[in-house]
Amino acid sequence: MDAGVSPYAQGLAAGVLRYQRCGACAQAQTGQRFACTACGSAQLAWCDAAGTGTVFSVSTVHRAPTEAWRALAPYTLVLVDLDEGPRVMAHGAPGLAIGARVAAQPVVLAGQVLVRFERTPAAT
Repeated sequence: MDAGVSPYAQGLAAGVLRYQRCGACAQAQTGQRFACTACGSAQLAWCDAAGTGTVFSVSTVHRAPTEAWRALAPYTLVLVDLDEGPRVMAHGAPGLAIGARVAAQPVVLAGQVLVRFERTPAAT
């Protein structure tokens, strides 16, 4: 893999959702950061998420931000609280609702590998 590609992007390309965890205070955070957002420590490690979580918020985008996304509109964006703790923003399957249990799936949109959350089957 290209050395200039972030561990997050490398994970997505391999079908794995990644987040950072602080070695000093154990705070989990999304995005690639150089210091912990809770304590400021630089002791950050990349972790693989199970990719499951609960929908915190749902929004439907009706106006695409660029021409490349126009054919996809309307599409769903969600905020999901991952089981490991951090909250991520990603694409979501249409019809998702707050409180729904979901699982992350890599998807290619407009030439980029992104995360899309799908509803998980109901537990029996």
